[in-house]
Order: sequence, then structure tokens, then C-alpha cells
Amino acid sequence: MEQNDFMALEAEIVKTLKEIFDPEIPVNIYDLGLIYAIDVDDDKKVEIKMTLTAPNCPMADQLLGEVNEKTNAIEGVKEAKINLVFDPPWDKSLMSEEAMLDLGLL
Repeated sequence: MEQNDFMALEAEIVKTLKEIFDPEIPVNIYDLGLIYAIDVDDDKKVEIKMTLTAPNCPMADQLLGEVNEKTNAIEGVKEAKINLVFDPPWDKSLMSEEAMLDLGLL
């Protein structure tokens, strides 16, 4: 797969992730800083490393299910795997400037 194809697919994944919102915070999960890594291999298999705002998040299953479902639905993605990690722990410094503005933190 060519570099441009990787970049286009990754951009589409980011666009999709920006449409998924944390149920408790009115900010998308990408700008919230919950996505730590997006890896696309030569076979167009995608691995997303993400976290939650808190390890005991009651909406974890729903959020992970939505990320998995929507990422797998992207044209060109052969398979998506979501890895939930808590190291490093999430904190508000991971949020985008836009998310901080939306939440009145700037």
C-alpha cells in the first residue's frame, strides 16, 4: 500500500473517530485525547489504541463497541481491532485546544 493510501485511510479513520462522542462529555473522543495511536498495516488491518477518561467508565462497552463498529465500516478497512489501555492514564492535557475551548477550559 502506498504512503498516500495509508494517509488517506488514516485521515478517514480520524474523521470517523471525530463523529463519536463520549456519552458523559460533549466532545468527540479524538479531540478529547482518548485515541493514543492508529496503526494501519499493509493488509489494511487497523489497530486503534485508546483509553477512557476513567478506568471504571460505565459507558466503556458502548463506546468501544461504537469505535469498533464504525471503524470496521470504513471503506478500505479489512479489520479493526481496538486495544483499551490505561497507561499512560488519561488527563485533560491530552485534549485538543478545540476540546478545551468547547469545555470552557481555555
